[in-house]
Amino acid sequence: MTTLIAPVPHLLPLAEDTPNLTDAGNTQIVLAVLLGIAAVVVLIVWVKMHPFLALMLGTAVMGIVAGVAPLDIVTSFTTGFGGTVGAVGLLIGLGAMIGALLADSGGADTIVETIIGKVGARGLPWAMALIAAILGLPLFFEVGVVLLVPVVILVARRTDVPLMRVGIPALAGLSILHGLVPPHPGPLVAIDALGADLGLTLLFGLIVAVPTLVLCGPLLARFVEQWVPVHATDEAVARVTGGNLGSPADAAAPDPPGGARTEGGAARGATALAATGEDPHLPPARDAVRRRPSFAFAVVSITLPVILMLVRAVAELTMEEGTQPRTFLEFIGTPAVALLLAVLLSMFLLGYSTGMSREGVEKAMGSGLPGIAGILLIVAAGGGFKQMLVDAGAGGVIADWADGSGISTLVLGWLVAVGVRLATGSATVATITAAGIVSGIATGMGTNELSLLVLAIGCGSLFFSHVNDAGFWLVKEYFGLTVGQTIRSWSVMETAISVVGIICILLLNLVV
Repeated sequence: MTTLIAPVPHLLPLAEDTPNLTDAGNTQIVLAVLLGIAAVVVLIVWVKMHPFLALMLGTAVMGIVAGVAPLDIVTSFTTGFGGTVGAVGLLIGLGAMIGALLADSGGADTIVETIIGKVGARGLPWAMALIAAILGLPLFFEVGVVLLVPVVILVARRTDVPLMRVGIPALAGLSILHGLVPPHPGPLVAIDALGADLGLTLLFGLIVAVPTLVLCGPLLARFVEQWVPVHATDEAVARVTGGNLGSPADAAAPDPPGGARTEGGAARGATALAATGEDPHLPPARDAVRRRPSFAFAVVSITLPVILMLVRAVAELTMEEGTQPRTFLEFIGTPAVALLLAVLLSMFLLGYSTGMSREGVEKAMGSGLPGIAGILLIVAAGGGFKQMLVDAGAGGVIADWADGSGISTLVLGWLVAVGVRLATGSATVATITAAGIVSGIATGMGTNELSLLVLAIGCGSLFFSHVNDAGFWLVKEYFGLTVGQTIRSWSVMETAISVVGIICILLLNLVV
C-alpha cells in the first residue's frame, strides 16, 4: 500500500544511481517481472506454499529470466530483505510490545468500549476513518498499521461487525495521508524535485484527501464487506495481541469484586477469575489484584509516537537545520525512537500504574513477539522481491516508455507512478522515480499546477498494491486473509484511492 518501507539509502536513488544488474532489453525485463509475479501467485494460491518461500522462489525466477547472475540475485534479495527488516522490523516489534501490553492491561478494552459507546455501531466506519486520518498525518504507513490494526480487530470482534467495515476505512485513512500529504517522504521528495510550494501542496493535498477518504473509506467498505465477508475471530485477536484478549463472551463476563482484575490479562482471564479467582495463565504467586488503565493512559500510550513524529515534522518546517533543538526533536521523532519511548512509557502507564509487577510487565510485553515472527519474515521477503525488481531495471523500462509520450503532464505523472508502483511495489520509490522522470517537462509550469503534479504522482504511487508490495503481505497477515481476499479488499481499495484521487486532482485543476 502505500509503501511499507520508510526510505532507506539503497532505495532512494532509483531513477539515476540504482545499478542495473542486467543488460537485458525492455521486453525481457517485462517478461521477467510478469513471470516472477506469476510464480509467486501460483506457488501461494495453487501449490499452497508458504509466502516466505514463494517470494524467495519468485525472486529467483524473475532474476533468471532477466539474465541476472545467480550470486547477484542472492545479493539483491538479501539487500532488500535486510533493508526491510531494518526499516520495518524494529517498528513491528516495538508496536507488538505496545499492543500486547495494551491488551494484557485491559487498556484495549477501555479504548474499544469508549469508542463503541461514543459513536455506536453505525458510526464505527466513519470514526475509524477519522482516527486513521489524524494518525496518518505524521505516521509512516507501517507504524499506523501496527498501532491501529489491533484496535480495528478488537472493535470488529466486540461489536461483531464485518472486519472490512471498519478495516477498510482505517487503512484508507492511513494510505491516503501517506501518499498525498507532507511530511511523508514521497510527497516531500517530489516537492523538492519539482520545485513545488510545500504549503500549497499540503493545502491541495488535504482538499483532495477528504472526498477521496469518504468515497474509498466508509462508502467503499460497504461493498468490500460483501466481497470479503470475514469477521474478526479469536485467532485474529490473538494474532495482533499475542493471545492476550479473548472473545466478546469472555469480555462480557463479570469482573472480580470491585472491578479488579489480575495480571494475567483483561478480557481473556475474566471468566476464569470470576469462577475461581485464579488466572490459569499465570503462576498463583503472581495473581496480584489490579485495575484497568484509564482511557487517557491507553490513548497516550498509542498516540505518543504520533505526537513525537508530528513535533519532528513541525521542527523540520520551522527551525533552522543544524540547531540543537531541531536535532533533538528530529531524533526523538524518528519512528523507531518514538516507538521505543512509547514502549517505555507504556510500561508505567499500562503496567506498573495498574498494579502489574515487573515480572508481569516483562511477560506481557514478551507475549506479543512470537506472533509477529511469521509476519516479519513475509514482509521482509516482500522487500527482497521488490529489490530484485528495482535492480533488474524495471524503473528504466517505465522511463523509456514515458519519454516523449506527449500526454497531459498531470496524467503522465500519474501513469509513470502507476507503472513504477506496479513494477516495484513501493509507493515511495514510485513517487521519487516519477518525479525525477517528469521534472524535465515540469519546467515552466505554474505554482498551482506543480503542486497538483506532486499530488498526481502521489495518487499514481498508490495504484493496485499486489504481491510485490510488502504492505500487501502486512495487511494479509495481520487480518488473516487469503491472497484472493487481500486483492479483493486491500488491492481494490488502493486502486480506488488512486483513481478517485487523480479525478479529484483533474477537477481541482479546472478551478485553481
